[in-house]
Amino acid sequence: MYRNTNGTIEIEGVPQMTISLSQPGGPLLVSFAMFDENSRMAVKIVDSIVAFNEKRAYDLSKTPTSLLLKHRETGKVVLKMEVKKEGVVAFTQGEFRTIKGHTLVVSPTEWKIDKLRMSGGDNDMKGGAVVIG
Repeated sequence: MYRNTNGTIEIEGVPQMTISLSQPGGPLLVSFAMFDENSRMAVKIVDSIVAFNEKRAYDLSKTPTSLLLKHRETGKVVLKMEVKKEGVVAFTQGEFRTIKGHTLVVSPTEWKIDKLRMSGGDNDMKGGAVVIG
């Protein structure tokens, strides 16, 4: 759990995602960039709208309080986020490559990048970014 963040998620030292709520209950606005195995951009989302989708390989479904990005062919979940209560966003599932070519896997209880993993913590970010990896 990460509290008191500025909404930015840095993965391996690179800001790869921002999450915000225009009002405490939504809508949920996510900006995100995902890369392929050669570190080329595969999909880009800006304020919960697809801005780039290489080969139309990804499907985005959203409501004012949730966002789900899946690979069209495999059905694999890339990102699953939802507003749980006022001001609380849960990133409960996902699997994608970082800009450095590593795979980040997120479950309801942990995240892991290769051999590095984190689970069960309660981190006060004091207004800063969430740092993963």
